[in-house]
Amino acid sequence: MRNLILSLLVLAIICPPSTSLAQVATRVMVRVVAHDAKVIGDEMGGARITIRDAATGEVLAQGTQQGGTGSTDALVSNPIGRGDPVYDLDGAAFFETALQLTEPTVLEFVGEGPLAYEHALQRTSRRMLVVPGQDILGNGVVLELNGFVVELLAPDEIEDSSRATRVTARVRMMCGCALEPGGLWDASRVRVVARLYHGGRLLKEEHLVYAGEPSMFEGEISFAGVPRGSELVVLALDPTRANFGISKPATYSRY
Repeated sequence: MRNLILSLLVLAIICPPSTSLAQVATRVMVRVVAHDAKVIGDEMGGARITIRDAATGEVLAQGTQQGGTGSTDALVSNPIGRGDPVYDLDGAAFFETALQLTEPTVLEFVGEGPLAYEHALQRTSRRMLVVPGQDILGNGVVLELNGFVVELLAPDEIEDSSRATRVTARVRMMCGCALEPGGLWDASRVRVVARLYHGGRLLKEEHLVYAGEPSMFEGEISFAGVPRGSELVVLALDPTRANFGISKPATYSRY
């Protein structure tokens, strides 16, 4: 008996019990949405999601949000009740993963989009505690992106700098939702301007007005006296809702 006890003691010293914690799969759903609008879905290229350990920076999961923009009624038209599943409806886009966690961990969730419009790409993040085995589904972790997607559609070239040049632009919410006067996304609340810059200095600015089609705006600007190499951009401005957007700059070889 004495020898057995000694053997067990030696074994306990040589092979101590494992102190490692078991990993627990924890399902987490993430959604990237447009501020004051809907979910960023496939039409706009979706959104890139990255989940990191906030303390170490280790990337635990990464992927692309896919799906639709969600229910307009639930997200915009109707009052939202506390705890209502406003995003988990109508095939709204999401990214889901199963994280392997051993203990309660503060995670950083990062969202970037819309991926189909690199010039309009925005990034947002939030930190929160996630507990192993406590799945976060339904609405999920919601990340919100401010801004507009602005596209400068015309002019393609400047034919005569002595005459005003027509400028046409399309302005949409980050989810692709259209602006219309008096609509859910009211075009009359958004100031849209065309600007000419040279070397970072503002040369001219002209107001663009709603062109009669959803999200379309138009106006005129003169290139008279404008130095070569100047850039034309269109900006959309809604400071009340903290939404701003700018087009890709355009330069013209002759005018």
